[in-house]
Amino acid sequence: MVRALVFDVGETLVDETRIWSRWADRLGVPRFVMMGVLGGMAALDRSHSDAFQIVRPGIDLSAELDAWRREEPGGLRENFDEDDLYPDVRPGLAALREAGYQLVIAGNQPPQAYDQLAAMDLPVDGIHTSAGWGVSKPHPEFFAKVAAVAGREPGDVLYVGDRLDNDVIPAAEAGMRTALLRRGPWGYLHAERPAAQRADVIIDTIPDLVTVLAEGRV
Repeated sequence: MVRALVFDVGETLVDETRIWSRWADRLGVPRFVMMGVLGGMAALDRSHSDAFQIVRPGIDLSAELDAWRREEPGGLRENFDEDDLYPDVRPGLAALREAGYQLVIAGNQPPQAYDQLAAMDLPVDGIHTSAGWGVSKPHPEFFAKVAAVAGREPGDVLYVGDRLDNDVIPAAEAGMRTALLRRGPWGYLHAERPAAQRADVIIDTIPDLVTVLAEGRV
């Protein structure tokens, strides 16, 4: 029986549209181009970081970020805030909390993301990032840590994310239940693939989980 739900961050809880729009503006390309290239990376199973090299070949991303921070120290830049939460997240988490589930956030995120997520005061029992753990998805150690912080057997944990490669498949291999969220470029594309059947359930919103769990579908 599912006792704990663990959520990815980017394109699961956080809408990254504004982040990528700011990157497009920063790199001097139309926003449509940036989004299109990003979608191409998702379709080709390439890293989102490859999108930077395509729109600006030879870019030193670390140096670019350092320059951006110096030039706009008070700006969001590559970060997110409350306004980037998908609108269904807060009510969905509240409904799941009301139903008695343990809720945890754990995703591939840089060091500053912990404070950004904590500032939102979401109704969750814990927040964890790959930077804080020193290991990233899809490494098995990441999912071992997920089970450990939840204090549950893997089979009692439902991992919720928008990707097959980073979320559904490695979480399932770790013995967890999985939900594939059709959200963001990877979510929509991956939901169309045969491997999507490896997910215990495919959902469109966080509140869908309330119904799915109540009906015993996972």
